[in-house]
Amino acid sequence: MTPPERRWWAHRPTLSRVLSDLLAGELALMRPGVARRPLPWPPELDLMADLGADSLELLGLATAMEQVLGIGCIGVERVLANPHLDAWLDAAASGLEQGSDAMRFRTSGSSGAPKACSHLLHELWQETGVLAGLFPGTRRIAGLVPSHHIYGFLFTVLLPRALGLDPDAVLDLRGASPGAVARALQPGDLVVGFPDFWRAFAPVADAVPAGVVGVTSSAPCPDEVARAVAAAGVARLVQVYGSSETAGVGWRDRPDQDYQLFPYWEAGADSAILTRARADGSRADYPLQDKLAWSAPDRFRPAGRIDHAVQVGGINVFPAYVADVLRMHPMVEDAAVRLMRPDEGQRLKAFVVPRGEAETATLRAELDAWIAERLSTPERPAAWSFGPALPRQSSGKLSDWIIDA
Repeated sequence: MTPPERRWWAHRPTLSRVLSDLLAGELALMRPGVARRPLPWPPELDLMADLGADSLELLGLATAMEQVLGIGCIGVERVLANPHLDAWLDAAASGLEQGSDAMRFRTSGSSGAPKACSHLLHELWQETGVLAGLFPGTRRIAGLVPSHHIYGFLFTVLLPRALGLDPDAVLDLRGASPGAVARALQPGDLVVGFPDFWRAFAPVADAVPAGVVGVTSSAPCPDEVARAVAAAGVARLVQVYGSSETAGVGWRDRPDQDYQLFPYWEAGADSAILTRARADGSRADYPLQDKLAWSAPDRFRPAGRIDHAVQVGGINVFPAYVADVLRMHPMVEDAAVRLMRPDEGQRLKAFVVPRGEAETATLRAELDAWIAERLSTPERPAAWSFGPALPRQSSGKLSDWIIDA
């Protein structure tokens, strides 16, 4: 009998949601700054006529579909000759029917260049079994996150199967406002969100039905946000700690708690390593984005980011440190710093959220003087962008931005 995790795609609307999310995400990477066609996409959608994809972009999309779904060669000519979503769904289903034991998820690139992280489906299913035990009584799942990212795939694709839910009990509410989401909820709903969604949800959730549970991941959830969500009437807000590289690592449902380690993980050789015990008896070490402080063998709290160096002019610099220096300026509310893309240059760039009514021109001049006194030449951003909020993906993670002209 085929294991249930290997048949996740058999429900056509689920496969359509995952593939559409994947193709939309890949097109966004190919065309930074270009507006996306809203999801969901109809089966008859033409990738060329309706999305404007050219032949090279179609080839890139087909390659991404093969790689992410782990289905090997599906016959590129077959999908290039018929660039309609339903034909690509047929090709994906045919490839998956032949067998796929892994999925590949792209990191957000928030701490470096995006990369693909491969996960065996049976290990994802192992995590899903643990998650199912955290959400008994769930009747529906309301998703606010992309299904081709690991968090969305676990919670809106695999978890419904583990809970025995009808696949149609998964609601895609990404196009709804936080207030509309609140009004659509019913008792027994599990809402799969991210910190910025929950921050916006809490003030507008007038009467949350009894028994509604939330989950948040993809970025740290501030304690004040978790408390506001509880005050709004959400029965529990489960915070999941993990990454695209590791999948889920631990969970908690109160901001004053330590995280509970998932049972197949162990503390590694140092505070930035975890060891996974695999089903075949082997063990594998995984580096983390954060150092972990342990209060017990299975209890931890993140204890600060591990700085990731990039090279500018042959010198190691730390974008996170540069962002910290920018946040120290009294006219700066928040800041993000990263290495330019190859087509932009070879220096750092910064995105700054001004505080209050600070004018961009004035702040730019202030920051030039500020960094000249505090940072070495390789550390100083060579391009500045300004806006009311840091650029983020729909999952809440920081995303790249186009350098202002």
